[in-house]
Formats: sequence, structure tokens, C-alpha cells
Amino acid sequence: MALDTLFYPKSVAVFGSAGEGKLANVLVNRLLDGGMDNVSIVNPKGLPVRAAKGYQSLLDVPGDVDMAVIAAPAKTVNGILEDCGKRGVKSAIIISSGFSEAGNKAGEEEIIATAKRHGIRFIGPNCAGMVCTQGNLVATLETAPPKGNIAIISQSGAVGGSFMALSAQFGVGISKFLSYGNGGDLTVLELLRYLKDDGDSKVIALYLESIPTGRKFMETVREVSAVKPVVIVKSGRSSSGQRAALSHTGSMAGADKVCDAALRQCGAIRVETLMDLFEICKAFAMMPAVKGRKLAIITNSGGPGVMTVDKAEEKGLLIPETSEEVKASLREYLPSFAGVRNPIDLTVEATGEQYGKAIEIALTERDCAIVLYIGTPYLKAMPVAEAVVAAARNSGKPVCAVMQVGVDIQESLIYLRDNGIPTYALGENAAAALATMANYEERRTAEGNIPCILDAGELGRAFKGGTNRLLEPEAMKLLGDNGITVPKFVFATNEEEAAKGAAKIGYPVVIKVVSPQIIHKSDCGGVKLNIENDEEAKSAFKHMREIAEGKDFRGVVIYPMLKMGREVIIGLTKDPTFGPLVAFGMGGVYTEVLKDITFRVAPIGKDEAGKMIREIKMYPLLRGVRGEAASDTEALAEMISQFSLLPLLYPDIQEADLNPVFLYERGACAADVRILGK
Repeated sequence: MALDTLFYPKSVAVFGSAGEGKLANVLVNRLLDGGMDNVSIVNPKGLPVRAAKGYQSLLDVPGDVDMAVIAAPAKTVNGILEDCGKRGVKSAIIISSGFSEAGNKAGEEEIIATAKRHGIRFIGPNCAGMVCTQGNLVATLETAPPKGNIAIISQSGAVGGSFMALSAQFGVGISKFLSYGNGGDLTVLELLRYLKDDGDSKVIALYLESIPTGRKFMETVREVSAVKPVVIVKSGRSSSGQRAALSHTGSMAGADKVCDAALRQCGAIRVETLMDLFEICKAFAMMPAVKGRKLAIITNSGGPGVMTVDKAEEKGLLIPETSEEVKASLREYLPSFAGVRNPIDLTVEATGEQYGKAIEIALTERDCAIVLYIGTPYLKAMPVAEAVVAAARNSGKPVCAVMQVGVDIQESLIYLRDNGIPTYALGENAAAALATMANYEERRTAEGNIPCILDAGELGRAFKGGTNRLLEPEAMKLLGDNGITVPKFVFATNEEEAAKGAAKIGYPVVIKVVSPQIIHKSDCGGVKLNIENDEEAKSAFKHMREIAEGKDFRGVVIYPMLKMGREVIIGLTKDPTFGPLVAFGMGGVYTEVLKDITFRVAPIGKDEAGKMIREIKMYPLLRGVRGEAASDTEALAEMISQFSLLPLLYPDIQEADLNPVFLYERGACAADVRILGK
């Protein structure tokens, strides 16, 4: 693979001061302690560090050099890269700071150009280095982790270091760690694509402060997450957090609600905290895939079992009662007072053998299991740990454990970990991890219907003649031309046309003023309802002309009086990171007061639109409550999907909304529209 020399170098040269406590000195020691045999150090005095020989210039280092690790002053980095080019070095880690993050954009552009000219791929500058445990590469100032199959990419070296510290503390290993800093060359996108095909990495953890290339990022994550899970902490949720991200990385975090939708849409798993990131990655790293939602809970204590059930159901797992056949099998091995309904409560007297039998039997009809052992200070936990390991192996299904209290509890936890069983502090944590895995597997294997516009032909233009606002009749025609249901309408420029148009539509009708200078029609009397005959139609036209006096009056638009339905809103806008977005929410007070709205990056398919509909708090109203008929959410999903295509088909559309859309028992209709250009 193209980046293999970055991860698996056979020889490394470190640049910087050899003095005790200096960065280059620390890096040399980390490399040697990590098992890298061929290490040299380059500094003005040519001083060595331990077994690493010292040289005054890279040109003096004998033999091939695969990688440069640079911890020298910023002003020397370009010269070092020039020497690397002369020596044929193809990979570099630039720890040195003092570039774009400190306002030195020109210096960063210079080293990028030099590296590109010599074919050198690098991470950094201003980064905390990298680790490849399988390649014995520990080129970082952070904690050295044990070997494992979790890869982590972090925009912050310190966050990556904290993750590796958790890895070392709990013995859950890392395959690769990359802190890409300013991302002068290798960015998160290339690193993700490399890790997608990396056989040593089963799950990818990602810490981000900003997403500068929104759609490319989504495309990459969608591609990678189809192969292995990508678990993300994206900081900058609050306005204060966004300011902190700006000062740290030189780039602004986007609106968090939009970012959350985009990450979910491309298959990423977003979590809130670093501990969540570690716990979820641990689950993916240590267990087989969760291929269903049916959970078995095996416990020796009622209370923790019930709390685990509550959390599991909240997270979308299913805890069905044990079948009669399995109950009978359980009773052959368990005492008469044991509970066998699910949770399977073995009571405090349970033995390791009983745990093992209960797990194996329960998993014959369940997809995964949580084992709870709340022991006593005078009993050994190891027999239970051994039974859990054996039962999990026999079943081949995901099993995680909670073990608390026992004379040998630490040894038991280590035994479980070393034998591939993840342990959690609480059953609730285990339930959240399994639910996340089930969600991922369900989404990964689902067939979506994201619309493709690659064959749309020549993209259209919505706006002509220098205007940036479509008049209502023009906007309604554009909607209808693109498969979005609108009411019949007629545009009239005089009284006679208004009367004829109203008669053609069929009384009663609605008449609205049409003027590019009148935006909020209702506020100025620009809407007349329940027009019953020709005379009223003519009178309404006169009224509209009068209220538009002194303005650019174009005429009126006439609609039939629509039957009221559930009011919803569909909108389009553009995000600086992700581009066109589609929004959906309930209309009226629900939008204004409850802010009950959800987003997706456009375009989306009907399935994704259906998920948007089900996400809002007021979704039960659409399903029908207290005897009311359910609304046609299928028609609504189709409308959202079609509407989401407009900014791709007409790139000059900047904003648009359908407000309200009337949703009926059968069908949906856009009753009003606003479309703005750039």
C-alpha cells in the first residue's frame, strides 16, 4: 500500500536536540523502547542518544533512511526536507510547531511544496506523532499503548494521548495512532482510506475539532464505515467550544446539529466523550458483530438486572421473555428458585457452571448477552469468568460482562480481557455498547436509495434576469416540474384574468398578491380567502393592486381553497461545511416554540427522508392519536426526497422553504413556497 513506509519503516532518523528532556531525545528513547532497531539522530553537534548514533547531517547517515521524525525549530524544517529529498526519504513526521497554527502560513506552504517536489508524504506539522504497534513504531511524545486492533486518528495530540493512556490502563490494545496536526499533507481523509484496508485495525476512533471538506469527508466515511466502524468525537458543540476550536486549529467548527446529522447520515457513530469513544471502540474491537437486537441478560442480582433492562430498551435492544423450550432447558441446570424469564436471575448462590450453562442455553435464541456478576468479598469470581469465556466461545456470539466484588476480582477481569470478553463498570454501559453495535450492523447491511444526479444532464438555473427571488407562480411551477405536489394555480395580471382564472380553478379560491417587494403577504393584507364568485375575484384583485401601490405589482396568483391538513415545513439551506441541507419539522407553534426540526445533507433518498420524519418529537401526531387518522408519511417522505434534489439540479438556489405543507390521510401538498438565490 502507498503509505506502508510511513507505518512500517525499517530505519528512522530523528532531527532535533539530543539534550536530556528535549523532544528529539524523548522521541529517540520512545523509538528504541518500542523495538525500532535502526534509529539515528541528527543535530548540529552530532550527539548520540543511547544506541542511536549522532550525525551532524542526514547526508552523513549511512545506509537507507525510510522515515524522518522532525522535532527541530520551524525555520530549519524546510532544509531538513530538502536533505530528505536528496537521500530518498519518502516519509516524515513533523512534530515541529510554529506554522499555520501560529500565523506562519507561508512557512507551511513552503514545506508542503518541498515535500511534494521530492515525493515525501508527511503528517503534521504541529502534531504529536504516530504509533504503529505491529511495526514497532512509537514515534510520539504520548503514552505508548499495548498492541491491539483499535486505530485512532486525532486532530489533537493530547486527546489521542489520553485515549492511549486509557488503552494502557485497561489493557485494550491499539493498532495505529496518528496525530495529523495542521494536516499539511496527509489529512484525515487519506488516513481513513488507508485504515479501511488495514488488516490490523478492526475499528477506527476519530477525534475532530473541525471538518473542512464536508462532502468529501462524508463520502470517505461512508466508504470506510461500510467496511469497519468509524466512531467519532466531534468537539465544538457549544458556542464556547466552537471558539476554542477556532483558536486551537485555525478553522471554525460548523453548526453542531447539522454536523450531527451529517455524521449519522454517512454511517459514522458519534459519541459525546472520550470515555464513550474508548468504551464503544472496545466493544467493536473485542466482540463479533451484533447481528440482531435480541438480548439475553444473565445475572445473580435482581436490581442491576432490571436497570440493565431499562437502559437496553431505551437504546433499542429487545429483551423478550425466554421461550418455554429454553425455560425447560434452563431448569435442568438451575435451582428451582432461579428466575428464567429474561433477565435470567441465577441468584447469589450461582456457580460458575450454572453461569456457563445459562449463557449457552440463552444464546440459542438470542443475538447477544450481558453477564452480570455482583459477587461477595469472600467468594472467588474466577470460576464465573472462566465459564463466561467458555460459553462465549461455544456460542460464537457477542458477550460482554460486568464483574464486581470478589477476592480475585482483578485477576478475573484480566482473564476476561485476555480472552476477548470486554468488561464494563455497569450493565447500562454494556447495553449502550451492544445497542451501538447492533445499530451499526443494521445500517451497514441496509440498502439505501440515495438519489444519484450524475446523469441529470445540464444543470438548470432557477433565476433569470438578475433577480435573486422567484415570484410565487414561478416557484410553484419549478416545484411542479420537479415532481413536488402543488395545488392548481393561475397567474392573473388584471381583473378579467382574475375572474376567469378563479372560475377555471373552481370556487371557493384563495387570491394572493404577487410582487417582488412584498415578502410577508399576510402582514399587509395580501391574502384573501374564500373568494366565492367572479365579482369577489375582481374586488380582490383591486385590493391587491391598492396595497401594492408604489411597489412593483405583477398581479395575483389564484389557488383553490385547500382542505386543512397537518402542517409541516420542509426547507433548504446551505451550510459552509456540508453545502446544501434539507430540513424538516412540524409547522406552526411546533417549529417556533419547540424547535422540533431535523436536518440532512442533500440529496437524500426516500428511506432517509422517512428517518427524518420519525426523528422529530411530534412524530406520534403524524401516526394518529386518540382516534385520528394517520397522515401519509410515505407521500411526505417522497416530497422531502424530491425537494432535496433542487439545490443540486439548480445550483443557484441558496434557500427555499415549503411552509406550510398540508399532510393528509392520503397525499401531501405544498401550500406556499419561498425560493431565494445567491
